[in-house]
Amino acid sequence: MGLRAVHRRNVVTTAKGRRIRLPDVPGITHEQPWWDDGALVAGVDEVGRGAWAGPVTFAAVVLPSDRRMYKLRDSKMLDAPRREELTARLESFALGISIGHATNTEIDAMGMSDAMRLAASRAVSALPVRPDVFLVDGNWNMLPGVVQPVTTIVHGDARSASIAAASIVAKVTRDALMRSVCPTYPRYVFSSNKGYPSPPHVAALDDHGPCVLHRHTWEPIRSRTTPRLDLQFDPPTDGRR
Repeated sequence: MGLRAVHRRNVVTTAKGRRIRLPDVPGITHEQPWWDDGALVAGVDEVGRGAWAGPVTFAAVVLPSDRRMYKLRDSKMLDAPRREELTARLESFALGISIGHATNTEIDAMGMSDAMRLAASRAVSALPVRPDVFLVDGNWNMLPGVVQPVTTIVHGDARSASIAAASIVAKVTRDALMRSVCPTYPRYVFSSNKGYPSPPHVAALDDHGPCVLHRHTWEPIRSRTTPRLDLQFDPPTDGRR
């Protein structure tokens, strides 16, 4: 028997302080009109934008129109075992899955907005199928160079099954990547914080300064000790799953 989805209240606070309830289960209302025309739809989402270390990671997922995969949720609504189980199921269910990274070095060199565009373009370019439309989480188009229509959806990972699938794959992929480098940089406990500013991560920065995986143009990284440069880590920038 597969793992059950986690049931939590999906409530967010808007920039104006208003609390809104998002759907507990992402639907297919954004996909269905395209599917009715025979189009392939790709959901696109990212993880790692707010981390202090490691890459920003995008996933693109193309779901089939003729069958449904149950228990898809916004990745933030799921615990790690459920995300990993759903990613494994998506491997054989989806018509296409791909990943694109922009490294912390690229983020430092070009800024987060351009790095996100780069990672998103790497993800969609690596898809094994050619979608007719992209559904992108958020309120701005990270794929300005593609010829296909792009629809941005605020809280899309809670509202679109395709984007929810991409959010899960991106999270599982980046988490695994950060766990893999933890033995090389054990002081920062990347296996538990994935580069985000948890108290142990902040304490390690205070005690030891940053390593080469940190985003050195960001505060509070920039004001800390010069990092060691004898070790490098660059994840593959794109790929198909």
